[in-house]
Order: sequence, then C-alpha cells, then structure tokens
Amino acid sequence: MRRIVLTYIFLSVIGIWGAMAQNTLNPMNNRDRFGNQIDPNTQPDNLEDSTNTEIQSLPPKLYMWKLSETLGNRTIIPADTASLNFQSTNLVEGMFGHYNYLGNLGSPRLSRLFFEREESEPTIFMAPFSSFFTRPDQVLFTNSNVPYTNLTYYKAGNKVNGEERFKSYFSVNVNKQLAFGFNIDYLYGRGYYQNQSTSHFNAGLFGSYIGEKYQVQAVYNNFFLKMNENGGIADDQYITRPENMSGGKKEYESTTIPVKLEQSSNRNKDFYIYLTQRYRLGFTRRIRSTQEGKPAVSVPKASSSPSSESEISASNNDIALPNDSIASKSVSTLAAANDSLPSVSTADNDSLFEEEFVPVTSFIHTLKVERSRHQFRSGSEPEGFFPEDYKLYKNYSNDSTTAFSVKNVFGIALLEGFNKYAKAGLTAYISHKFSRYDLMNTDTLTDMRRIRYTEQEIFLGGELAKREGKLLHYNVNGEVGLVDKAIGQFRVNANLDLNFRLWKDTVNFYARGYVSNTLPSFYMRHYHSNHYNWDNDNMDKEFRTRVEGELNISHWGTNLRAGVENIKNYTYFNQSALPEQNGGNIQVLSATLKQDFRLGVFHLDNEVTWQKTSNETVLPLPQLSLYHNFYILAKLAKKVLTVQLGADVRYFTKYNAPAYAPGVQQFHLQPTDDLVEIGGYPIVNVYANLHLKRTRIFAMMYHVNAGMGSANSFLVPHYPINPRLFKIGVSWNFYD
Repeated sequence: MRRIVLTYIFLSVIGIWGAMAQNTLNPMNNRDRFGNQIDPNTQPDNLEDSTNTEIQSLPPKLYMWKLSETLGNRTIIPADTASLNFQSTNLVEGMFGHYNYLGNLGSPRLSRLFFEREESEPTIFMAPFSSFFTRPDQVLFTNSNVPYTNLTYYKAGNKVNGEERFKSYFSVNVNKQLAFGFNIDYLYGRGYYQNQSTSHFNAGLFGSYIGEKYQVQAVYNNFFLKMNENGGIADDQYITRPENMSGGKKEYESTTIPVKLEQSSNRNKDFYIYLTQRYRLGFTRRIRSTQEGKPAVSVPKASSSPSSESEISASNNDIALPNDSIASKSVSTLAAANDSLPSVSTADNDSLFEEEFVPVTSFIHTLKVERSRHQFRSGSEPEGFFPEDYKLYKNYSNDSTTAFSVKNVFGIALLEGFNKYAKAGLTAYISHKFSRYDLMNTDTLTDMRRIRYTEQEIFLGGELAKREGKLLHYNVNGEVGLVDKAIGQFRVNANLDLNFRLWKDTVNFYARGYVSNTLPSFYMRHYHSNHYNWDNDNMDKEFRTRVEGELNISHWGTNLRAGVENIKNYTYFNQSALPEQNGGNIQVLSATLKQDFRLGVFHLDNEVTWQKTSNETVLPLPQLSLYHNFYILAKLAKKVLTVQLGADVRYFTKYNAPAYAPGVQQFHLQPTDDLVEIGGYPIVNVYANLHLKRTRIFAMMYHVNAGMGSANSFLVPHYPINPRLFKIGVSWNFYD
C-alpha cells in the first residue's frame, strides 16, 4: 500500500507541474462549447480585495468523451457530478443489482440480464471482472481550462474482514489542444468468509491532442488482479439453517464457517496500449464572427456571403470546433459607433468574419497491443472437488497461459456535413489482428515446453452514420472476414434514434439490431491445465440475430425497452465446466420497464425486467428481476446541500443460476447431482447521501435484512453474499 501511495504522490507532483502550463482563458456562459451543462457547483465566487478591485477567479469548464474502439470516433459525455445513488457506485452487483457474484468486493460476476452480457473482453479470464477491468472504449478523456482531479474512497467493515477501494483521476491541459492525465484504482477485499480475499490494482496513463487537422488519443492501462479461492462454503445450511449444524448454534460468524478450498488462488495480469489517430483534409471558409456567449453579429449581406452554419457542421469526432472546452478564437470587437454609421467600411466588414476549417475527409489509424496472462495455483486439493483427470500433478496445480495480440485498423472517411448535400458520413476500413497464445504441454511431465498457437484475422468493414441534427440519428457498421480464422465470419450492427416533441416534452425512440456469424473465442476452443483440458477444433460458428426497441419519455419518468435474440450453436460451459455447443436454436425474449414517481420530496424509482429463454437447461435466466428505490430528496442550507435518504431493494425469481469453477474462473451450468435454486430472496439496503458543492458522501447499511425470512442469501450456488455491513464513501472534485 505504501508503494501505491508513493506512486500516486509522484504522479500528482508531475500533474501539478503540468498545470503550471495551463493557459488563462476567458469565461463563457453556463454551457461548454459542446452544449454540455456545466455543474454550477464548480463555478467559484468572485473575490474582492481591500482596494475594491474586482478579481475574478477562473471558472472551471471541462468536457469529457469516450472512443469507439475500432475507429476511434469520439462521443461527448457529461462530467460525473451526479449526486443521486452514490451509495451504489461501488457495488459488484451493479447499480440496479443485475449481477450475480461471489459476495466479496472485486470477485467475478455475471449479469442475470442476458442482453447486458458483454463478449468483447480480451480473454474469457478477464470477462468476469467487468466491475474493475476497463476496456479502451470505457476510458474517459478530459479537456479543461483548469486541472481536474477526482478522488474517491470507499470503505466497509474493519481491518480483519472489511473492504476498501481508492480511485483517483487526474487530467490537465498543456495548451488548448494537448491534454494528458492518469488514473489509479486500488481495491482490497479481505473477505467475510475464509480464503476469499481480493486485491486488484490498475494504473493508467492517457493523453490527447485535438488539433484542427491532426488528432491523436492514446491510452496505457496495466491491471493486476489477485484473488484467493475458497470453492464456496462446505454446507449451505450454515446460512439457511444454522440450527441444524453441529453445536446447535442459531447463528455462525461468517469467518468461522468452513469452506472447500484453503490454498488456491487465481492471478490475472493484463496490459494494453491503445492509440487512435486521424488526419483531416478540407477547406477554409469565412463565417460570421461571434462574441463569446453572444449570438452572431448581424451584418449587411456582401457579394460573397458565406454558407449557413448548418452546411458546415460535422460529427462529434470531426467537428470543426475549437479544440478545448472554452471559446478560444480571437474575435475583433465592433466599435459602438458602427450602429449609427450609414455604411460599413471594407476593413470593418472584414472584422465581422473569421476563418474556419471545414473537414471533408479523414484518414484513420487505430492500434491496439495487448498482453494477458492467467495463472491458477492450488497447494492443497480436496478429493473430489476437481475433475479426477490429472494431466500434470496430483493434489496440487500450477496452471498458466498467456495471450498476446496486435491489431491495426486503417480507414478513410467522407465526413458528414461538409456541405448541405452530405447528410451522412461514410467510412471504409480494413483491420488486421495477429494473436499468439501459449498453453501448457500436458502430454508429458518431462517436456515442459509451451505449445504455441498463432492466428491471423483480416476484416474488411464500413460504416454509414448520421450524427448531426436533432430529429434523426443512425449508425450502421459491418465487417466481413477475409483471411485465416476470419473467413466466413461477419458482423453487422445498426442503431437508430428518433427524437420528436409530444406536447411539452421530447420523446426518444431507439432501435438496435445486429447479425453476426463468429467463431467462439480461442480459449473456448483450446485450453490446457492440470484438471481442465480441451482442443475443440471442430466448433461451429455462432450465428446470432437481435432486434431491440426502446421508448423514453423523460417528463413522465418512463423508459420501456424490449427485444428478442436468436442464437444458433450457442457456446457455453457445461456441468463439468467444459466448453460445449448447443446445435439447435435458442430464443431469448426480454422486456424492461423503468418508471419513476415523484410527489414533492418523495421519490420512488422502479425497474422491472421480464425474460424468457426457450432452453432453460442450457441458458438459465430468472423470469423476473426487480429493483425499487424509495427516497426523500431535498436541498438544505440555502439549497447548497443536497440530501438523499432512502432504502432500496433488489429481487429476482428463483432459477438454477450458474455455478462457479475456481479452476478455470468461469461460470458454468450446475452439476445435476448438486442442483440448487438461487433467488426468491430480497436484498435491502438503507442509505443516506450528501452532496455539498464538490463533495459527495454516503453512508449505507448493506443487506440490512440479513438472517430474516428464508435467509437464502446466495447469488451464486454455495457462495453467500456478505452479512449485514456498514459502508461509507466520499468523493471530491478539485478544479485547481
């Protein structure tokens, strides 16, 4: 921990030095250049000295964005200043309780909602750690006129069995175009059950240069995840019926309940370097000058009048805007006497216009280099827990595998909005990915050389997108494989949103769909270890189709989403935790209704999800998942302090939830001789949130109903969640 703190201090000092290069910029209105609402709490008051000279401090203004991984397209997002439901931001089960997990902070998880399951992680071993692992398309980039820092700390329990997490994020601009920063994330869950501790660490660097013609954004992230494995508790009755266990106790301390494994652990290391860059070609045109925060100046028409602004708008990624979050162009000031002059001189007329670059074409390059290593160790293995198929050693294991990949994408784009006829943007690209996998040689104990697999994939793709305007936006992206393992594979994704007025409110309609025919991931086809060994060279491609629609009415607090997916050759882990394919078709229907109610200071937020699978044996899902949150929301102390007091509940119906296999760190179908139902048990939390200017604080009693009712407090078979637990958290934003 000391080393981590010293590293953070060192990086902070570097950030402060970089902050000295930050330019003094002029304030503008309460929205940034991209139209994002600026948090009023970040606006400092004006200061006055004893000489009555007004000194105005620098109002912090910033915007953030994320990238699409393939082409590096930017999506502007608001800064995280939300005060509601801060208490749920560190829950492994997610904000709305959608995930099953092993109970401890940082442990593997799997969403119960099928449409939320991600398949884009680098390996199957990193996929269960979505609560901690950050993909390139989840990294936040920041551009600001002042240094921006966020520090967040979570704590629960004590030093014996409690959990802690510390997160920091720092970003600073060197100038209007160049910005860089770093993030640190450290998590330590000691565990309320034996041999359950987790210790995860992530350190990352990011930078961006958003110039008029050239843009580049880069990320380096390094993850180290350590997790002890206990195999679950020895008997569920220690939780459900403690009076039936030895000693006749009515209740057991969680740390005294026996578990199945004592000297087993998993380690995952992953690092990646991601870079996306583009060079834009276009032309320069004269547009009417605007004063910061004021509408365009009205001038008499000239013989060479410029085109309207609607003809030169572009997508978020290639928009011809200033390169920082504040107005930065130098604009000539009109003389006040001009209004009374009968005509405008040529010199004055020229001062009413400024040059603007209009991008037409972009040349795109994206690079991703990634290395991921997985290791499982077990010093003592009880008889019968693992499959009795010892490939290397008996009674202990030391398994490992390494994956390395390099992916390049080259593209050319014709941009949307460079003239009035360019109603959509068109992009063509080609990608190449080289992958190398090192597996253990399980044929003999004497030959310990690794078995190496290499794969080459080349895809040809294209994108048609309309991101401008208010009424209609759409995006269609598709790619088809050309070489080696990519032959016969294809993916097509489509998204559409329609925004129209209904009385005094805006209604949003979204439509999504995709069709894909892809080969199961490498580790579903090949893996060698002491207990688990497979080489599935004859696996068929998975064919998936999905259609989904969503209706959102903000004024009513209503959101309705429904969809259907068909899967042929569904690949899964069977009852023995081995990959298997279902040769038929499986259909999944899903519908989710979110409805929020408000009466004065009283609020009730609700979410109900219904799912139906055509094959519950191969793909088990709960039919109903519920989330309800009742709270009081009020502003106190002259409306400076926001207070949220409430309680929430998470519930889902009983089903045969996937079990967990420590030897491969995957969720799989339950064995037929050990089949148990999970669900039918509410998890209730009581909490208080405070938001004072730039500081957010929460206190929460987690699982307040522990031991009540059926006491079936399991989200994964034989892995109970934590008992009643007091949690606190605090988050600070700094703009200096």
